[in-house]
Order: sequence, then structure tokens, then C-alpha cells
Amino acid sequence: MTLTLDQALTIARETLADGAKHGFLPLAVAVLDKAGQPLAILRDERSSLNRADIAIGKAAGCLAMGFGGRELAKRAAAMPSFMAAVGAIFPKGIVPVPGGVLIRASDGVLIGAVGVSGDTSDNDELCALAGIAAVSLVADTGAA
Repeated sequence: MTLTLDQALTIARETLADGAKHGFLPLAVAVLDKAGQPLAILRDERSSLNRADIAIGKAAGCLAMGFGGRELAKRAAAMPSFMAAVGAIFPKGIVPVPGGVLIRASDGVLIGAVGVSGDTSDNDELCALAGIAAVSLVADTGAA
């Protein structure tokens, strides 16, 4: 299965809508395919400078390491030097916190990732989960 443009746009729109529904700070969202290429990058017009870049880093880091943001956060805490080193290597960055979520098909196959930035990391992740649910795909946050 491949993540489609229509699915990516729906994920992005629903992510932003969920943030607005909860009254969260303005968000930016990036939806990347399994190769780390952007399918959709949207931001609230009020979001701060470079929020979209942070969202891309959250999604791309998850894809590069193969873990959701929660697992990346654990590993960053345990191995900060390693995480700093890979951050310098990865062309789209790595932001090892919640808000980066892998997207899987119903059979568990990895098909992409979403990154959200703008509010707290937990709130960013909550909105990503709503976006992924809107297209009936499986979210992988990296939580045990």
C-alpha cells in the first residue's frame, strides 16, 4: 500500500482542524511518504516561523530511525550524543519528541509519517492521531 496525496491532504487538514477544535496554539503539519518525501505540508497562517521545518524534522526523524516520536524521546534521553550525531547526518533533521508519528497500513506495513509542531508535544501528537484516524490508517507513536 502507498500513502496517497488525497490521504496526506486529509491527514494534514484534519490535524489542523483538531488543533483548532481543542483551542491549541497554531500548528504546522508535514505528511511524508515512506521515502521521506513530502506529500503535504500545511500550516495555520498564524503559526510561528519555522514550525513547518520542525514538523518535517519530527516526521523525517521517525522514518529515518523507524520509531515513533515517543520511542525517539526515550532513546534521546538515554543516548544524547548518538541522537546529536544522527541529527547532524539526517538531511531533514530529527526532533525526538512526541508529535512525530509513523503511519502504517492495517497490516502494519510502514507507509509514511506525520509531524506536527506548534503546541506542546503531547498536544501535537494528539492532533496527528486525529488526522491519521480520519483516513482509517494506523498511528505508531512509539509508545510501548
